[in-house]
Amino acid sequence: MRKLRARWTVLAEAVDCATPPGRDRAVDALRAFAILGVVLGHWLVTALTTAEGGLSTTSPLAHMSWLAPVSWVFQTLAVFFLVGGHVAARGYASARARGDSYRTWVGQRLGRLFRPVAAVLTLWAVVAGGMLIGGVELSTVQTLVKLVLSPLWFLLVFAALTAATPLVARLSPLWPLAVVAGVDLWRFRFDGPEWAGWINVAAGWLVPYTLGAAWSRGAFVRRGPAVLLLAAGSAAAAALILWGGYPASMVGVPGAPISNLNPPTLAAVAFGLAQCGLALLVREPLARAMRRPAAWAKVALVNLSAMTVFLWHQTAMMAVTALGLLLPTDLPGLHTVPDSAEWIAARLLWLPVFATALTLCWAAFHTYERGRRPKPGTPRPSPVRGSHTAAGSLAPTRPRVAPAREITHA
Repeated sequence: MRKLRARWTVLAEAVDCATPPGRDRAVDALRAFAILGVVLGHWLVTALTTAEGGLSTTSPLAHMSWLAPVSWVFQTLAVFFLVGGHVAARGYASARARGDSYRTWVGQRLGRLFRPVAAVLTLWAVVAGGMLIGGVELSTVQTLVKLVLSPLWFLLVFAALTAATPLVARLSPLWPLAVVAGVDLWRFRFDGPEWAGWINVAAGWLVPYTLGAAWSRGAFVRRGPAVLLLAAGSAAAAALILWGGYPASMVGVPGAPISNLNPPTLAAVAFGLAQCGLALLVREPLARAMRRPAAWAKVALVNLSAMTVFLWHQTAMMAVTALGLLLPTDLPGLHTVPDSAEWIAARLLWLPVFATALTLCWAAFHTYERGRRPKPGTPRPSPVRGSHTAAGSLAPTRPRVAPAREITHA
């Protein structure tokens, strides 16, 4: 144990020393928090049960509505888009200053974003085909594939907003917010078509994205605007839930007539504004905490494997669930209906097992996140000290302790 601690201390010190002095570590900490929030949220509110023969998806939120506040903690997508807009706007401004073309800039960013996706799609195409050939029920295969593919919608929206950064970077968040309000009014008050809600997939997440772009221009140097976001967003979300007919859960609940997330509603966007305000307010405490090498190294390593963690966390949970089916009885918290406090206690005990499975997935697939290494003798571009050129995507480059002891990874 002492040797492990000593090795970790050495690694943490190396990462800390290799980080440019001007790097905004709080941005990386917010991104790491958002990633872990999504992972833990999915592991806690997604349940695969054998109650109907094959595997089917349900949620403890569908059986225990009093758990809705859990979704307020782990629904962290607004923070993703806040940080993404901040970093993309800064990165595009830096690219223009260097003379890089838009095509070069967007190609690099989207390449980092989508390279690891191919590995997930290839593996699951093979697995799904094998299960069907082996006689697994079609409904079970559909359930599993849907769980794997459902997080990819986030990448598509994120990629679209990233590509549109030159057009939307200076857009006021009030415009997409007005679109979300109008669409919800049309759907819920005037019986508009359900498909109209999908307009909010772009408009809803454009709100925190444009807030992030405004952040990059110095809009939140003072605490006042962030306090206003937190207060107004919280009040609006509470009013919409209490008197507007919106559900309390900020994630989708199987069987519920309205989902706050698929597509985003005005309540989800208001809640996201509150999240963004809180994130902006905790920047300074986070920055102070990240001065400690041990804390910063953990955040840096999470950011290094962000895409791998995001893409494979559902597979890790499903692998554990599938292996559990080999036993003669259903395992509590894994295959049983999530309708009791006992299920919650059992599911918490499964989280370290899911994390272990995710670690194995990381060991097998994290190389796809790095991209191709340059051939020996190929000159490397000069790093920009303190820049976040890769931070807007979920696939930062691999760290290395360079001779100048710089690190430009997260």
